[in-house]
Amino acid sequence: MGEFSEKAARHLRWARQDGLASLVEEDDLRPIARTSRAWRKWRWRRTHGVEAGTAMPVWLVGVQRSGTNMVVRGLEDSPQVEVHNENDGNAFNRFRLRSDAVVREIVVKSRHRYVLFKPLCDSHRVDELLALDTPTAGRAIWAYRSVDGRVRSALAKFGDTNLRVLTEIAAGRGDDLWQAQRLSGDSLEVLRSFDWTSMDPASAAALFWYVRNQLFFDLGLDRRADVLLSSYDALVADPDAGTKALASFLDLAWQPGLAAHIERRPPRDAAPLELDARVRRLCEDLGARLDATAGVQAP
Repeated sequence: MGEFSEKAARHLRWARQDGLASLVEEDDLRPIARTSRAWRKWRWRRTHGVEAGTAMPVWLVGVQRSGTNMVVRGLEDSPQVEVHNENDGNAFNRFRLRSDAVVREIVVKSRHRYVLFKPLCDSHRVDELLALDTPTAGRAIWAYRSVDGRVRSALAKFGDTNLRVLTEIAAGRGDDLWQAQRLSGDSLEVLRSFDWTSMDPASAAALFWYVRNQLFFDLGLDRRADVLLSSYDALVADPDAGTKALASFLDLAWQPGLAAHIERRPPRDAAPLELDARVRRLCEDLGARLDATAGVQAP
């Protein structure tokens, strides 16, 4: 099956699963909105465009189903930001970034102030991406979400994919998978310590959340001024404050359009998911550490 056929089949499956409206919203399939946005960006380039070679690359990373599309939609509203999402064949191939040379060329040719990429499957490379040789140094946003919210969304979207992938990694058969890249020895030992013949999909999705978000600390990103930790739950609780923090980090003038698409939501009262007790403890400890780090970064 070719790449186009795979993409069409994937969209059809997701439309049946989540509904057409959800697919249109998530994958930005509204032609009128996309055309209007493209026209505004073209007009901005004509009147305010920066000199080619001066754009700042911005890397939006984290674990899938952590609200990154919400961040993209807000930043994409600004005509100063050129966006390359995972479905952009110029910058991505099967959700993975193309070569550093190709990505660098996209950045240096841009006449926007910012070039935003969303390489979630390459989140483990964010320190390398920040070191990419571009005239203007890049910045990165690591988005995260509460483990229960992420697990519910991941199970609805991907089913037992995390269970199948982590089973392979724990058995030592998944070294070539992107999900296994740069996991620390401690994270691999955690995975191997579980009985994967009895693991349930929800606990596996939570463990995936754990090992991939643990990379934020394992890669030393918490000690870098060019990386911002962004909480989905904080963003939906106070969209203006959350998007102002993102804009401030990027030195981007805040406009109401950055938050206009976000529906303010109070904290959920849903009962916690039934997870393996040890998985729950691991995730709660890491979640508290992420929240504490994000709190320290807050302006």
